[in-house]
Amino acid sequence: MLNDSYGRNIEYLRLSITDRCDFRCFYCLPRSHRDFETPADWMTPDEIVRLISQFATLGVKHVRLTGGEPLVRKEVGEIAQGISAIPGIEELSLSTNASRLAQFASPLRKAGVERLNISLDTLNEKKFQEITGHRLKPVLEGIEHAKQCGYSPIKINMVIMRGINDEDVAEMIEYCIEHGLTLRFIETMPVGEGGRSASEHYLPLAEIESRLRTRYSLQPATLRGSGPARYFRIDDSPLVVGFITPKSQHFCDTCNRVRVSVSGDLHLCLGQEDKLSLGKMMRSGCSDQELREAIHAAIARKPFRHQFNEVPTAIIRPMSALGG
Repeated sequence: MLNDSYGRNIEYLRLSITDRCDFRCFYCLPRSHRDFETPADWMTPDEIVRLISQFATLGVKHVRLTGGEPLVRKEVGEIAQGISAIPGIEELSLSTNASRLAQFASPLRKAGVERLNISLDTLNEKKFQEITGHRLKPVLEGIEHAKQCGYSPIKINMVIMRGINDEDVAEMIEYCIEHGLTLRFIETMPVGEGGRSASEHYLPLAEIESRLRTRYSLQPATLRGSGPARYFRIDDSPLVVGFITPKSQHFCDTCNRVRVSVSGDLHLCLGQEDKLSLGKMMRSGCSDQELREAIHAAIARKPFRHQFNEVPTAIIRPMSALGG
């Protein structure tokens, strides 16, 4: 079992398989950013399977493939298939912007991916292009393909930004009801240049919840998954909405996850810079036992909480480096 010094059981690993993305959402990956990992430093599919196997031996049960945008990496299917075959891994999920999901939904389902988180901040074409630099239509087509392939649940992640998309919430709710999706609202975070530039649009989600309660009844609900959201059912509909509040109401005391970058750096907290270069250890010839011992020692250093409010300029890396 992987328990940190605060008694939290670490059983969820978010694995970035690329820091590249075909979108340039201003709050995540600014258009000026060029400092990407060199592909030669990316973990290979075999190295990924080896590393995840050691985490599984230590009790990790859920792996989420992230990016950047994981679907821009050509080996994504091979990586998914390799991880899903590892003994002890009970769940494999994926976060995506869905721009390429129409092509990948079916093969990834066959490779073992069960659940999807899809970033979608607005249904307004003009706003969508301003936020992402991309067209909306391929994303909506990707969501439709995912539904047809049987993914469940499909969660829509909507980063709420005051003056940009906070007035689009009702439309997104109706869209998710119509298409049988789960909707999660997320506060902006001061991670990297993009996250800090978006701070002027920060909106505490208590305000969104208050707005919703004037229009709908919200009943507490539960939903399968390893995330930190508080969930509510909208009226008597099948729609469940979630609120993820890393700034206004942190949930660090129940944190059960760590993150690994595309180059194999183990990050203990999204809001801290402490890391361990497991990729370099593997390439230097370490044994599996040495890997497991290093992971154990690192988990003991996992901080109790992030410091987004106290030190908002601490994180230099862009959000795309670890997938949020």
